[in-house]
Amino acid sequence: MDQINKITSSDLNFFYNNNIEISYQGFVLSLICAAILSFLVQLFYLKYSSSLSNKQEFSKNFVVLGITTTIVIMIVKSSLALSLGLVGALSIVRFRAAIKEPEELVYLFLIISIGLGCGANQLAITVIGIIFSLIIIIIYSIYLKKKKTIFEEKISAGIIINQNITDDDIQNVIKEIKKISLELRFISMSRTSDNTTINLDLKTKNFKDLTKFTGLIKKKYLNSKVILTYNDELSL
Repeated sequence: MDQINKITSSDLNFFYNNNIEISYQGFVLSLICAAILSFLVQLFYLKYSSSLSNKQEFSKNFVVLGITTTIVIMIVKSSLALSLGLVGALSIVRFRAAIKEPEELVYLFLIISIGLGCGANQLAITVIGIIFSLIIIIIYSIYLKKKKTIFEEKISAGIIINQNITDDDIQNVIKEIKKISLELRFISMSRTSDNTTINLDLKTKNFKDLTKFTGLIKKKYLNSKVILTYNDELSL
């Protein structure tokens, strides 16, 4: 029993006190690789991200975060004691960042994965993985762009004509709206002797057709008003 305890104690001392020597050349190479890949991800974020927040402000620390993660992984992998110490430190220190959109979190994970891979000296796998991820970002952004050109705008339209118009005039207005619409749904209409109000939901290819339509209504009916509201929650 004492012999088993001695073996266990010596094994623990070996794991706690044994340090792996880190090559300075490998360390510098990992830092350079992490910096280049992080900067590349930053460029892609600025170009392809659809985030509404300040992209320049959010991405300015990508390179520093990638390098920092690489340094931390390089240090803790050399010693089990440091690794356990890092777990304890992370349980106390919490990373509180103002993440407003899921896309920002995805890019942060990309940067952290760069630091983890470069810190573990898995440079080839890290480079291949990050390049593959960036290619997916390009393909997906092209797909979304094409999809947006087909179904770009969902609009709630309110047409107010402050004059007496006939049934044929109303039909002509609806025909003009149908020309620019992929889909059209009638919501409501109210008519008086000197006012007609029509409310519609429609899906259109582009905003240029909408401006032409509003100009046409204004030209034909001087006492008119067209109110257009973007509504992404329409079920069209």
